[in-house]
Amino acid sequence: MNIRPIKTEADYEAALERVGGLMDTPEGDELDVLTTLIEHYESKHHPIFPPHPMEAIRFRMEQFGLQDKELVPYIGRSGRVSEVLNYKRKLTLPMIRRLHTGLNIPTESLIQDYELKQS
Repeated sequence: MNIRPIKTEADYEAALERVGGLMDTPEGDELDVLTTLIEHYESKHHPIFPPHPMEAIRFRMEQFGLQDKELVPYIGRSGRVSEVLNYKRKLTLPMIRRLHTGLNIPTESLIQDYELKQS
């Protein structure tokens, strides 16, 4: 087992290839170490940012087959739902809590700041 830090994209690609080769073998220690190194490299060089709050809400609505009016328990009256979904009003902390609890939308997506559309 010759494992070294991942410092370049070439190192990263080689590590991914090696992990692919280890998937169906009993080399558990090497696989564990390599996946840890890959995760560390990816977190620094290929970060995955949470989606925009409205994208997260729309995605969950699509997953659950929800209409705008079905967000009333989470956001408030239908006019407020429309304002939020159309970038006219920002999510409040109580809305974020209800969306997270009720629809299991990650809070890291919902708490992001975003620009409102000008009327």
